[in-house]
Amino acid sequence: MQGSQLGFAALPGGGALDDYVRVLAQATGPLGLRRMIVGTAAKTKLLLDEAPAALARIGADAVLADMAEAAGPVIARRLGLPFVTTVTGLPLMGEPELPPPFVDWPYLPGPVGRFRNRGGYAVAGALMRPITRVVAEASARWAVPAEPAADQIYVAQCPVALDFPRRELPTRFHYGSPWRLPEEAAPELPDDRPLVFCSLGSLQGGRKTLFAAMGEACARLGARAVIAHGGGLSDAEAAALPGDPLVRAWWPQCAVLARCRAAILHGGFNTVLDALAAGTPMVLAPIAFEQPATAARVEGVGAGRVVPFRRADADSLERALREVLERPTYRDAAARLARSMAGRNGAADAAATISAALSGAAPAADATASPGSGDARGDTRRNGSR
Repeated sequence: MQGSQLGFAALPGGGALDDYVRVLAQATGPLGLRRMIVGTAAKTKLLLDEAPAALARIGADAVLADMAEAAGPVIARRLGLPFVTTVTGLPLMGEPELPPPFVDWPYLPGPVGRFRNRGGYAVAGALMRPITRVVAEASARWAVPAEPAADQIYVAQCPVALDFPRRELPTRFHYGSPWRLPEEAAPELPDDRPLVFCSLGSLQGGRKTLFAAMGEACARLGARAVIAHGGGLSDAEAAALPGDPLVRAWWPQCAVLARCRAAILHGGFNTVLDALAAGTPMVLAPIAFEQPATAARVEGVGAGRVVPFRRADADSLERALREVLERPTYRDAAARLARSMAGRNGAADAAATISAALSGAAPAADATASPGSGDARGDTRRNGSR
């Protein structure tokens, strides 16, 4: 691979991806969660069965394996290839002082928190068994370890100031900042009312009832919603949303967020990072995956309010949005997070760390400390907590 040229090799059975995406879009409630886990296990098994041959066929020299896909490191070890674990979402490694990464629990150090967390990890382990089983079977078949190695390299786009304090972080874990390409400038937007960016990401954009609640909540406060539905709404559904919102399938997200007074989001990690980078406080209604845990961290640093998804009607969103708009502590906290990210170079820093690791050179020492060890997060938590 040279320059920006990228190739693509399809796997047999890859056509099931559309079905899997539909399952992900409905991963709420116990039944939806179970379907998501079973579907993820099937995808992991497909990768374990087919990816080694595909990588050998194209002559792969290394593997970038995202932390959310457990098959990656096992496949790399099977082929004897160097690999780096990318962390595009919330860091998923657990430890006794941290709640599991799929719950909305706040950080609670001490014996009570550890007891609570142990129960949460036990439940999470039982739920994830379909995935861990297929990984363990492949690991045993190939006689390679499935567990992370002590010197495993992790490169994350999560800023250190957002994460909960950690005491057992891997020694070669690198926090970062959003991995973004330059985007088009924001279009002309009306300035007669405060603007509030509203998004449910690329999977949940068909939830017209929630978008309607967002638009109504904004209108009640004299604000105007800027809605990105990701192609989930028809033209007629978009036109029927209340509150005279500005609606598109996609907006240049970073540029628009910089123009907005607040955002109402579902807690998708990339949009949360873009809002924080813009210094824009949030109201979060997390739906699935690690969104509740991401929302708990945003609320923990004082940069937003959380409204439980099941109670995210116009009244609840209005109350939370009013507080976020009227209390300057939320914008101050978001601005502190923005400043903590401003000195990082996002994708460029990540690429340099990955390149050094895969070339056998020692990556440069991470410029950020573990959360809670005297970094920007300490001030953010003290000044922005609720």
